[in-house]
Amino acid sequence: MNLPEAFGENVFNDSVQKNTLPKEVYAALRETIEAGKQLDVSIAGAVAAAMKDWAVSKGATHYTHWFQPLTGLTAEKHDSFIEPDGDKVIMRLTGKSLIVGESDASSFPSGGSRATYIARGYTAWDPTSPAFVKDGTLYIPTVFVSYTGETLDKKAPLLRSMTALDKQAKRILKLFGINCKKVSTEAGPEQEYFLISEEEYEKRKDLRLTGRTLFGAPVTRGQELEDHYFGALKPTVAAFMRDLDNELWSYGVLSKTKHNEVAPAQHEMAPVFSSTTTAVDANMLTMEIMKNVAKKHNLVCLLHEKPFRGINGSGKHNNWSLSTDTGYNLLNPGKSPESNTLFKLVLTAIIKAVDDYQGPMRAAISSAGNDHRLGADEAPPAIISVYLGDQLGAIVDCIVKGKNYTAAKAEKGSIGVPVSPIFPKDTTDRNRTSPFAFTGNKFEFRMLGSSANVSDANTCLNTIVADAFQQFADELEGAKDLEKAAEAVISRELKAHYRIIFNLDGYGPEWEPEAAKRGLLNNKNTADAVPVLYEDKNIDVYVRQGVYTRAEAVARADIRLENYIKIINIEALTMLEMAKRDIIPAVSDFIAELCQNLASKQAISSKLPCKTETELIEKLSDLNDKEFEAITKLERDLKKIDKDDVIPASQAMAHVIIPDMEKVRQYADEMETLTSSEFWPYPTYFDILYGVK
Repeated sequence: MNLPEAFGENVFNDSVQKNTLPKEVYAALRETIEAGKQLDVSIAGAVAAAMKDWAVSKGATHYTHWFQPLTGLTAEKHDSFIEPDGDKVIMRLTGKSLIVGESDASSFPSGGSRATYIARGYTAWDPTSPAFVKDGTLYIPTVFVSYTGETLDKKAPLLRSMTALDKQAKRILKLFGINCKKVSTEAGPEQEYFLISEEEYEKRKDLRLTGRTLFGAPVTRGQELEDHYFGALKPTVAAFMRDLDNELWSYGVLSKTKHNEVAPAQHEMAPVFSSTTTAVDANMLTMEIMKNVAKKHNLVCLLHEKPFRGINGSGKHNNWSLSTDTGYNLLNPGKSPESNTLFKLVLTAIIKAVDDYQGPMRAAISSAGNDHRLGADEAPPAIISVYLGDQLGAIVDCIVKGKNYTAAKAEKGSIGVPVSPIFPKDTTDRNRTSPFAFTGNKFEFRMLGSSANVSDANTCLNTIVADAFQQFADELEGAKDLEKAAEAVISRELKAHYRIIFNLDGYGPEWEPEAAKRGLLNNKNTADAVPVLYEDKNIDVYVRQGVYTRAEAVARADIRLENYIKIINIEALTMLEMAKRDIIPAVSDFIAELCQNLASKQAISSKLPCKTETELIEKLSDLNDKEFEAITKLERDLKKIDKDDVIPASQAMAHVIIPDMEKVRQYADEMETLTSSEFWPYPTYFDILYGVK
């Protein structure tokens, strides 16, 4: 494989556009993509024709408007290129078909903005993300809106937020004499996942229906030896990763790093940064390709945040940065950040935004799956805070306390062996416990779940930072002494938002009480996190920046709670079915065999010792009875909930149903450790986690 030639071979990318489009059409399209200029619809016909010819040359017979509805997944409806030509057909894609498509808007989540009997919706081409050919179909990235104009997808608000940030960031830059066509956000979402045997997966009803194990006693060897992280790849896993890279590269996905993660059977893929809109599309495609490639190797790729209890879950660290079309990184502190007023102003705006809107940030990454992960050993706590590191932390401390900052001398690292190279030490260490950490020239939003569509988190970040930039620009544009006025803003706002900065251990027992003293939010589950999205302040920021209308903002909060309720309901029903139909009968059968063995021994001689059988029978019988009582309570509580009333229903799911489910699991998992493996109805954690060779 010639990688440079094969990279992006299935993508209608810049080089293909340059070679297939008329010069004036190519130039107009690049202006839209690179500078955010309004799309000239007159070029659509030429672009469509070239796109079709290229796609047909790659074996495509159909095209689809590929979009991201509010399910958080992707959607596609395929239409062929054929059009009748007498008794034959021709292959054609019109400009109109490229720009606009139609889909049923009532069958996707809408938060009540679309009634079932009102169906029309439109998909509209997003030229900022390149089209690609997959499985004989031309995929055209699009946004999705209703007939009445409401956005019904993840992509449209993301693009709006990028536009808002571009506008306000350019105002800040202009104050400092920096002019550019466009300021873009970039993202690099790292993707964690599990690989398990397809054979074992098929035997687990909970994995198939919910993506996670609802039952499972801890494996006797988990991750405590710390030997899986960065360990040698198993042959099957290595083969999967090779095929995955080749597939991703052919679609222009910048897959860079691959390795074993901390938990057994857990792995990670990290991409190179790219424009946020393409990074989002690339990540959605990555998750789909991961699942498909896994099947070719008789594996299943699990993207649930916590498929196995007691070991690390999977996240998706969202690296986020800001840069101009000329290559200037707004988050590059330079050699002397203490005297870099522009950098300090940008940093202050971000700190202010995170503090002011910590609620929406937490809500943006909330999900039923992620609730199991946040606050555990592999993920940040549910409390939003900002980590700056030693150098920036010291600079901010000095500003807040009114002290002079003395820069520490740059150090070089060495292991003290002459043949070892001398390496430059970074100005700060990394903090894996921080939800939002500065990591040199970017921020890493570490709270996202592995199955998440990263649009939500990036839309939130872009919007709240744009709002802070707008406030600063409004204040500074009329300043006579910009430097003095900017320093005053920096000092004032850092003092006002100092509480959000935390550079220590987020896992430490002292952080929660300390965060409470600071007045920081600590919403530990989706049901408690999402209601902040209904607050006027948190709606207004989206409306003010043109990202959502009020109705769109409320609809998205409703949908997030609806989804949470549905997922917990499915999990509860699956748990009930497994417990009633499989686990209780299996344990009863084992008890019956124990009783038969006991009776046989007693028949031989009443003097034979039977303590083991007797105590095990009593123990399992007691646990099985408790299991039955627990599932009866879960069943009864589940029936009481009015699932259409989303706020009380989500609260009931979080604070009644999930504790009920914990009881059902507790008894079942204990019985698993006491029941013969011949009787236990499902593969154990050992079978699943160590089943791949």
